[in-house]
Amino acid sequence: MISKLKEMLFRTKVAFSMALLAVLLLGGCAGVPSDPADREAYYETNDPIEPFNRTVFRINQGLDSVIFKPLATIYHTIFSQTLQDGIRNFLNNLRTPIILANNVMQGDPDGVRDTIARFTVNTIVGFGGFGDPAGDLGVKFRNEDFGQTLATWGVGEGPYLMLPIFGPSNPRDVVGLVVDTVADPINMWANNTDRDAIPITRTLVRGIDRRARNLKTLDDLEKSSLDFYATVRSLYRQIRDDEIRNGDSGDTIPSPSISLDEDPVIAGPRAQLIR
Repeated sequence: MISKLKEMLFRTKVAFSMALLAVLLLGGCAGVPSDPADREAYYETNDPIEPFNRTVFRINQGLDSVIFKPLATIYHTIFSQTLQDGIRNFLNNLRTPIILANNVMQGDPDGVRDTIARFTVNTIVGFGGFGDPAGDLGVKFRNEDFGQTLATWGVGEGPYLMLPIFGPSNPRDVVGLVVDTVADPINMWANNTDRDAIPITRTLVRGIDRRARNLKTLDDLEKSSLDFYATVRSLYRQIRDDEIRNGDSGDTIPSPSISLDEDPVIAGPRAQLIR
């Protein structure tokens, strides 16, 4: 079983790399429109390979409708809201080392303090992280990743990318994803001890949980949008910018793919309006 999971992980990483390479190559071939109005819209959307991105978006929607949305629906139906909250709290608690490292790299002492406080209180009082007593005391969860760290260092986002399975992104966030994945202590421990099923399971559960929390929201958004792709693109960029500025971006993302806080493996609908 483990050998099959390792092979699946390897193939997924290869597919991810090839997709990213294709996106970058296509991006290099894209030209800026000569018409002033078209050129203004081009820079505003920051989407030079829109036809390719839209194709990938449709593929992701197909995967969502036949795989990830049904799984999320079952998850939402079987598990109580209390249990779903506990699972999410536990997964958030596991991200503490990555969040703390990014707090430090961003020069955010308040973030460092809150991250340590949350981990200590929730691990001890919250039954290993399944509860969120720190949140009840006013220390709310705030996710940080290396993509946000790069932004605070002045690195530009680059062109908008719709990645296969992984959904809305940009070159800066792709680099951040890779760095966070490699640096995650749990992933390193699992990979070095032949426990590859742990990162896979962790990522899959996180994605399904997020998708389950946004079943109605995403359905309503798609029905009300004249152009669902453009809506997702706009929301992704707005929410990502809000996260970088440490705003409160809420708990939802409309995009048929998953926000990968862990290993870039099996993924489902990216159901957070980001992370």
